[in-house]
Amino acid sequence: MALENIHYDAIMREYDRRQRRGRRILEEHRAYAYQHIPRLKEIQDTIAAASARQIHSLLGDGPKEDADAYGQDIRSLSQERARLLAANGLPPDYLDMPYQCPVCRDTGYADGQKCACFRKLAADELCRQYGLEQILEKENFALFSFSCYSDKIKDSNTGKTPREHARFAVEKAQEFISQFGKSAQNLFIYGDTGVGKTFLSHCIAHELLKRAYSVLYLPAYDLFNLLAREVFSKDLESGGLLDHVLDCDLLIIDDLGTELTNTFVSSQLFSIVNERILRTRATVISTNLALETFPELYSTRTFSRILQDYRFINLIGEDIRTR
Repeated sequence: MALENIHYDAIMREYDRRQRRGRRILEEHRAYAYQHIPRLKEIQDTIAAASARQIHSLLGDGPKEDADAYGQDIRSLSQERARLLAANGLPPDYLDMPYQCPVCRDTGYADGQKCACFRKLAADELCRQYGLEQILEKENFALFSFSCYSDKIKDSNTGKTPREHARFAVEKAQEFISQFGKSAQNLFIYGDTGVGKTFLSHCIAHELLKRAYSVLYLPAYDLFNLLAREVFSKDLESGGLLDHVLDCDLLIIDDLGTELTNTFVSSQLFSIVNERILRTRATVISTNLALETFPELYSTRTFSRILQDYRFINLIGEDIRTR
């Protein structure tokens, strides 16, 4: 599953919907304002005419002094408009086009690049394909239970119980969320099967999706299969998946190590890890692999990069699903 043409079209239809909604709201605002404050219509028409004359002057069709004079007129009229709006209990931007995203003005693109809001819509579309919305209703911090972890046995290496490890993991995950967007950070969550790594990843995704960040969740097996299709297949159904993988605010690679590891997978993993670090994009990786086997499977340089730029979180204990 990946972002195909049908999904891209759905995203562009959403932008069209936003633009039509903005135009409808603006028309309603203008109708109300012009009916109750007729002077505002005169001001708007005069500003439009003065702006057109100013542009002609700046393009060389008139003296520079004329352009400055038109600019002064526009500023004076704008101030009068603001006073009239305030006097009637209306906000200063009441007669401006309302945009859901002021950066791209609801087009999806800013400065020739995909806007952050486009990346968010694309990541949301991909998450819907994996049913992540339904999963996150059942797997989030509100439902995280420490009672699933034993407080009787202790890890021989750390001297801590599985419950203490779980409390530390949740604490660091919540720190990750609270600092998200303020500083570059990444998480590497490791431990045996069934100790809650995927659940914890879903908790992080749930919180950041609520805050309108673009979150892309992909099991490692699917991620590398889709990338292979994108690179090697002539029927490119993956829809520029690599762009979304590299650009989303948070990438979650779940269950690393369950895929068939080969040279292609190893090189792709390094490229993703390295490029997202360079772009200061956050990544969460979860794996059942023992740390000592990681360099053998994915290369020492990949593990070195992860060691340098990721916070490690270890979950231990019995398989929660059997408990």
